[in-house]
Amino acid sequence: MELRHLEYFVAVAEERHFTRAAQRLMVSQSGLSASVRALERELGARLFVRSTRRVELTGAGRALLVEAARTLASVRAAKEAVAAVQGLLRGTLSVGTEQCVTGVHVPGLLARFRSEHPEVEVRLRQAGSASLVEDVAAGRLDLAFVALSGAVPEGVRLVPLAREPMVLLCHPDHPLAGAEQAEWAELGGEVFVDFHEDWGARGLTDQAFGAARTERRVALEVNDVHSLIELVGHGLGIAVVPRPIARKEQAAALRTVEIAGAEDHLWQVSAALPEEQRTGPAARELLSYLPRTGTAASTGRAPAGTVIAGAAPGASACIES
Repeated sequence: MELRHLEYFVAVAEERHFTRAAQRLMVSQSGLSASVRALERELGARLFVRSTRRVELTGAGRALLVEAARTLASVRAAKEAVAAVQGLLRGTLSVGTEQCVTGVHVPGLLARFRSEHPEVEVRLRQAGSASLVEDVAAGRLDLAFVALSGAVPEGVRLVPLAREPMVLLCHPDHPLAGAEQAEWAELGGEVFVDFHEDWGARGLTDQAFGAARTERRVALEVNDVHSLIELVGHGLGIAVVPRPIARKEQAAALRTVEIAGAEDHLWQVSAALPEEQRTGPAARELLSYLPRTGTAASTGRAPAGTVIAGAAPGASACIES
């Protein structure tokens, strides 16, 4: 089995299209197809179901994709490790981030890294935390800044960076706008604006309402912070958000209400990395730019106590979607 065959297979699997995969790899489509067929013959299984418009992975293809991505990531890490020993840092650094994470200024961090290591190609993907940690586990990302509310996938470790309470954000004319504090249980009848389910803040809010045994209705789902603020600003619903989002300039006209028991459901930002032996030199270098927190990497939730890394308290960086 050749690494080239795995690389071609992964490209087709991600693009769901042979032509686009060939264009991405800058190879002929006939050569790409021949490589995939050779891989299928070697494995004795079909990897794709082909149609006139797109291709889909078979069960065997889905199983291979996970291991192929990990294998290619390990090969890349091995090459970069040898280069690092020689005093060189080159290759590709693939970074993921959820929007508006606090505790680290992602644009500034990447700008410093690229200026100091111009031989490394920096790639960035913005998505929800659940999706990002799966990409780290599969080797598609070298590092991600996440606010994970669920279980940590196998093969991923978390380095805690910061934690913030959740607060209620509402229109100035909303009945709760003048309240000093709100209870989770009294919010059940409200209409909510919230993020998609793979966002860390959404998962944390769902957990909080579940713990309060209170059902709620999310009528408007968004995939970016500024849309959420704008919808709340037009009185279309209320939102439970991490405090740094409520402090954003765009939310200045809205009202922020503290939530009783918010300390039991803290929004925790971490750097998600592969296991120690699979973490590449470029990811290690990027992580070294963050001030030492004195907190060991973990495979679970961050410990109590706010730790701000690479930014002033309450600072956050929003990368537009």
